[in-house]
Amino acid sequence: MGFRWLEAHGPSILVALIIFFLGQWIIRILKRWIHNSMERREVSQSIRPFLQSFIATILQILLLIVVLQILSVKMTIFTAIVTSFGVAAGLALSGTLQNFTGGILILLLKPFRVGDNIIAQGQDGIVDSIEIFYTIITTQDNRTVIIPNSKLSNEVIVNISRQGIRRMEVEMKFSFGIDLQQVTAVVKNCVKHCAELRDDPAPYVGVSVLDPDGYKIMIHAWVEALNHNQLKLQFQKNLVDDLKKAGLKLPGT
Repeated sequence: MGFRWLEAHGPSILVALIIFFLGQWIIRILKRWIHNSMERREVSQSIRPFLQSFIATILQILLLIVVLQILSVKMTIFTAIVTSFGVAAGLALSGTLQNFTGGILILLLKPFRVGDNIIAQGQDGIVDSIEIFYTIITTQDNRTVIIPNSKLSNEVIVNISRQGIRRMEVEMKFSFGIDLQQVTAVVKNCVKHCAELRDDPAPYVGVSVLDPDGYKIMIHAWVEALNHNQLKLQFQKNLVDDLKKAGLKLPGT
């Protein structure tokens, strides 16, 4: 009886064992290849361990299924249990899974990095960290904002600092009694003596609006993106001081 069982099932068991050990060897090779590939592509350290273990687990499950099929083990009950568990877990963790998926996409596609200045979900701030489920930013007024990654992966994100520079815009209004040429000369002199403003692209000064009671001038100048707000405040202060020194009357004075 035992000999007959061994004769009937022995070849399948032998093949299953060979497939199992061969599969383990292939999985080890694939794990090393995935590790090296992630290093070459500079995948974030936050996601490397998870991706490696996740892929390895999937491969082990697939190998187990192949071995069980070779051994002619019926998979109906096993498949039903796994499917039921997957549906229940998906329903219970739908929001969390969306955040998780969003975090994976952000870490892989890199629409922004730690240290970037972004505008998202009505918040303007510097990215402090990118986690699997959420991203933490610090706003200009030093508030810590935690944004779920599902929101960031499905909504518009403005990455202010990716290009490195940002255009500063300053608009001022003067009455028609104030000479435009004199105003322009003072503004250009102020721009010239502001070392933080870039020469390329070149600053530009022009008339932006003509109103019944006066005109508005617009100043365009390029500055370092991360210091935009501070430089704008300092430039506006210097400009007001220079206009007063030149004897030009400002609105409301």
